[in-house]
Amino acid sequence: MGEARRYVGAAERRTRLGAGQRLSGSARAAGPEEVADSLVALHGSDPATVYLAVGARLAEPGRTVAETERALYTDRTLVRMHGMRHTVFVFPAGLTAVVHGSTGITVAARERASLLKDMAVAGAPDAAWLKEVEESALTALARRGQATAAELAEDEPRLRERFAYAAGKPYEGVHTVSTRLLRVLGVEGRVVRGRPLGSWTSSQFRWAVAPAHPELDVAEAQASLLGRWLAACGPATEADLKWWTGWRVTEVRRALTAIGARAVTLDEGTGYVVAGHEDPVAAPAEPWAALLPALDPTAMGWRERDWYLAPELLPALFDRSGNVGPTVWWNGRVVGGWAQRPDGEIVWRLLTTDGIGTEAHQAIAEEAERLRAWVGETRVTPRFRTPLEKELGGRGA
Repeated sequence: MGEARRYVGAAERRTRLGAGQRLSGSARAAGPEEVADSLVALHGSDPATVYLAVGARLAEPGRTVAETERALYTDRTLVRMHGMRHTVFVFPAGLTAVVHGSTGITVAARERASLLKDMAVAGAPDAAWLKEVEESALTALARRGQATAAELAEDEPRLRERFAYAAGKPYEGVHTVSTRLLRVLGVEGRVVRGRPLGSWTSSQFRWAVAPAHPELDVAEAQASLLGRWLAACGPATEADLKWWTGWRVTEVRRALTAIGARAVTLDEGTGYVVAGHEDPVAAPAEPWAALLPALDPTAMGWRERDWYLAPELLPALFDRSGNVGPTVWWNGRVVGGWAQRPDGEIVWRLLTTDGIGTEAHQAIAEEAERLRAWVGETRVTPRFRTPLEKELGGRGA
């Protein structure tokens, strides 16, 4: 008979979450590189999320903005690029080749084919013309160092060409060549997002030529990425892994075999951990609270979330597309949400009273004040608004 699988309950998973996600007091990090390395990827679709996610996990958050900007734009130890599920993330620079090899190559081929198809249907120029334009744009970008799409169009006017897509469909529209082409080049790993035009909350980015990286075998890269994430976020189910990576189930299973993942029993069924992570984890000496931003990588980290997020809380905390809003955490569970009002006040509301006492209220209030202090005069409105955030923030839809 085979060896019995160890059961890992929800309470232990929440303990692992607090330490592995740098949220419990003793696990907080010294800098943004430590945070990104521990979480593997920071959601970058909303620029403010990167900074708020880092600040929530730093022992001393006062220099969150300065240190994160240094890592992103001066030292380039963190890179903003397309990754899993065709989403923009911030990764440790050392992972760019792994992300590109594991995920980017397949998505890039699909995106380029889609662009060429849309252009052909619209009667736009052909692939040879597009190739000429992109090489010209990349040359201009290398010369400038960083540039917006509009600036690149000054050097290569053909980037301003417009074409219609999805004619006759509810989502029909018009794209410029620059909008679609720069997106394709980003997924292909040839360009990355650069410094924004405005503050750290700005969504208007410059572009930069991507740093060179080796081309990795797809299976090797997938094993490496899945191993890194499972070490940080395990245990996880096959459904969690398929959802987080965006891969086919056959690719997930191949990578699990390649890294020698160990099976454990979860309330959801079979889960997996990396070798050496099977042993029980001791609960932290002190409870912890956290205020995490919209699209935070912890709140969005798993497909099956009941062990840290009660289903009845979903309507208040998520939008219709499945994007999570700002969340309040207590000891590894989502217990409410928060928002910033126009005057800068951080307001929060509990959505459950289960296990919430005076100690929890005090700890959450301290986290709200901690957040308010380092955000300062900056006003943050999530890119994807959720029902509770709209209500608490008082800024309308």
